[in-house]
This record gives sequence, structure tokens and C-alpha cells, in this order.
Amino acid sequence: MQIKFVPPTLSGTGALALGMPEGGQLSGQALEVDRLSEGAIKRALGVSRFSGKPGQILEIVAPARLKASRILLVGLGKPEKFDSMAAERTAAGAAGRVFANGETALTFAVDAPDEAPCKGASLASHLAMGARLRSYTFNKYRTKDRDEHEPTLKEVAISTGDVQAAKRAFAAMDAVADGVFFARDLVNEPPNVLSPEEFAKRTQSFSKLGVKVSVLGEAEMKNLGMGALLGVGQGSERESKLVVMHWNGARKAETPPVALVGKGVCFDSGGLSLKTGAGMMGMKGDMGGAAAVAGTIHALAARKARANVIGAVGLVENMPDGNAQRPDDVVKSMSGQTIEVLNTDAEGRLVLADVLWYVQSQFKPKCVIDLATLTGAIMVALGHEHAGLFSNDDALAEQIARAARSVGEPVWRLPLGDGYDKMLKSKIADMKNIGGPHAGSITAAQFLQRFVNKTPWAHLDIAGVAWQDGEHKELAPSWGTGWGVRVLNRLIADNYEK
Repeated sequence: MQIKFVPPTLSGTGALALGMPEGGQLSGQALEVDRLSEGAIKRALGVSRFSGKPGQILEIVAPARLKASRILLVGLGKPEKFDSMAAERTAAGAAGRVFANGETALTFAVDAPDEAPCKGASLASHLAMGARLRSYTFNKYRTKDRDEHEPTLKEVAISTGDVQAAKRAFAAMDAVADGVFFARDLVNEPPNVLSPEEFAKRTQSFSKLGVKVSVLGEAEMKNLGMGALLGVGQGSERESKLVVMHWNGARKAETPPVALVGKGVCFDSGGLSLKTGAGMMGMKGDMGGAAAVAGTIHALAARKARANVIGAVGLVENMPDGNAQRPDDVVKSMSGQTIEVLNTDAEGRLVLADVLWYVQSQFKPKCVIDLATLTGAIMVALGHEHAGLFSNDDALAEQIARAARSVGEPVWRLPLGDGYDKMLKSKIADMKNIGGPHAGSITAAQFLQRFVNKTPWAHLDIAGVAWQDGEHKELAPSWGTGWGVRVLNRLIADNYEK
């Protein structure tokens, strides 16, 4: 789908999207269209329940005096709350309305209210971002009725008084959208396609963007002492991998990097602690953290971020064959600490333990952030609206929370503490890999903290937000959401680029 910015115009073909704030009146371009259509919009308002609330759309067949085929009057909500994310959701809603219904073109002629936080070139760029994110599809495996699913919308025009400023603002956003799409593709792929090897292979394309990609196999990881990660994958016929992506964009090459670590369990059967049939469905997405890290590196490189960033993802399959890890096994991690594995379905933390240790010892990062679809308990606590945030550093935690709010992917910080840590005591090893039936997300984070030295660290449990069943959100129209790419990109842009 092509996105372009044009001077203010009402002469576009296809659908024409106009805006009206909640409780307000027609103004600006919407009022002009109503005049040209001899009051058609006002008449439609008079016989509808449209009031300008967020998400409302009033669709009208365009009068003959306009080149447009239809008019979409979209609700902007309360003027003082019409910020960048509201603009993106507005555009996504309008684009979704005509995405696959036969329209080939859509023009946004949306005027922000005077009180709105988002206006001008910023409004135009965020409208474009909303439409772009809504345009994602994953139809590659459909062989029947493809026409029902393929988009017809080919071009979106954004009307703005400052075309060049809008283009500049959107260029970086467009690169981030590419990273989000890369992550969504990974999460949506079936597990018979996306093995650890295939995931690693796809990251090799980053070299075209200037990213150095290194892939370690099982022999190299064994030499490093990564017994925790390797134990998870030993029941699979597919070899485990560790992918390390280096983006060196800082002006000073010696600037310590930000390290991003992702859990990449390409399929999680639970191992010998086998999941139920229903619980196993969707476990192709248990690499959502690794997907977010890879998508972020893609985004940073594509927009030439002025930062040094390491992305490291541990890629495994957790399968139950005759060589699979057993409950009661004890493994030795790269840190030298031993772990009693009481439940083989608490495997993601074992993968992360070794990757966390690796990036700290190899790269001496200024901070480490890991992302993982780690626990079902986080969904009990936070549902599907917030990711769980845990950290040993208040400043880093606040940076992440601020970035998450600004891109509409919120987090909620949960506690860490000695009382929770004691729940991991093992009778025969340095620790066990589960803490019992209570506070499961917290004890999982406490486990990870045992593999963090004095480096500022944050853990994001994204089990509730990495994919979605049922009704999809405006900006995430597929099962895989690509959650985290925008958060990490904003975090680095706001705090670590120089």
C-alpha cells in the first residue's frame, strides 16, 4: 500500500475521511464538504447516533459534486485527548472500513481541533502510521477464497499543510512499521516452517541494513557452558541456535550498547511436562520476545538509529522425545549456577538465563532488557492490556513505562523482593526453576534476576500481548501483534541515541 502526503485537497477519488470531535460541530474541510454536498453530512448526522466519539464512523455515499465515491466521517473523541495514538487509531479505523471492500484509494482530510495535542505535520504522520499498521496481512497460506482476504486499498493520501515536514516525520515511523511487520510475520508463521534455523536464517537479511549477525550452534553454546538453554532443546530434532545482532550506529564506536534479549521458543509442547491439547494451541507464538527483538533491530537499522544495540535471541524447540529433559534433572548454566528443573514447561527462563549471562559477559552493556512470553500468570494479573514490567533499576523502569505509554503499548510494574526469591530454593541445587503455585510471574522474574549482575536490567513478560485471539485491536489486525518493537524503538530514541 502506497502512502503519500498531499496539500489540502478534497478532490481525491475513492473514500474521503473527514473528522469531527465529540460534542463538536463540523468545521474546516468537513464543513466545506458539507457545503459542496448541499448539507448531505448534516442531514446524515441528523438521522444517526454519530456523536464524534472515538471509533465511530458515519459512512455516506458521496454526492455527485465530489470525485470521491464515499465519505467517512470519523469520530475524533474529546479534543483535549486527541493525541498521536488517538490519531493512529482514527486512521486505522477508517482504513479498516475500506481495506478490502473494493475501494482502491483513501484520502484523509482530517482537521485536528485547536485544543488537540496532535496537529499539523505530527497529525499527518501519525494518520499515515495508523493506516500503515492497519494494512498488515498474513495470507500466504490461503489457497481458497483469497479474494475475500486480499486488500483492495492500494493508496492512502494524507492531506496536510506541511507536506515536507510530514514526510520527514513519517520516514522514521515507516521504518519502525517495517520492524513491526517483520515481528508479526515471525509470530504468525506455523511452527513446521519457523524452526530455530529458519528464524536465524531470516535475520541474515539484516546485513543489507548494516547489521552484523552472528549465529551460534549447539557446539559453540556447549563450549560456552550454556547447559540451561541446551537442556530445553535437547528433545527436539531441530538444532537450537543463538542469534546475536549487532547494530553499531552511535557516533562513538566505543559507546556501551543497549542489550535486548528475547525468548525464542519456536514451539513449546511443554516437554515431558506436556501441555494439554488446548494449552498447546498457539505455542508457535512462544518466540514473541525474540520476534520483538529482531523487529526492533530491523527498525533501528532501517532508520539509522544513533545508538549501539545488541539483540540476542535464544532459539529452541521444547519437545518430548526420548532425549528430552526430565523433571528432576539438574543443569548447569553458563553462569556456573545449577538449576533443578522441576517442570520442563517452565523452559523460557532457562533459555533467557544463559542468553542474559552471555550478553553481559561479552558486551558489557549499559543496560539489559529481556522480552518473553514467559508466564500464563501474567495474564491472570494483567489480562491482555498491559505487559508485566520487572526491574532492578527505577530509572530504567520509568524510561520503559514512559516509552510504552507514548506508543500505546502500556506496561505495569510488579514487585521483586527477597521473600519471592526464597521461593526458588532447591534442596539439591542452587535454585529450582519454579517457585510454586503463587506469584508465578514474580518468581519467574526473580529467577531471571539471579543471572543479572549489577547491570541495570528490566524484564518484560509479554505473554498477554504478543498475540491475540478474538477481536483484534485497531493497530494490530492479525494474531501476532509485534508488541514491543515500538516500545523498544521509542525507549532507545528518547534515552540512548546521541
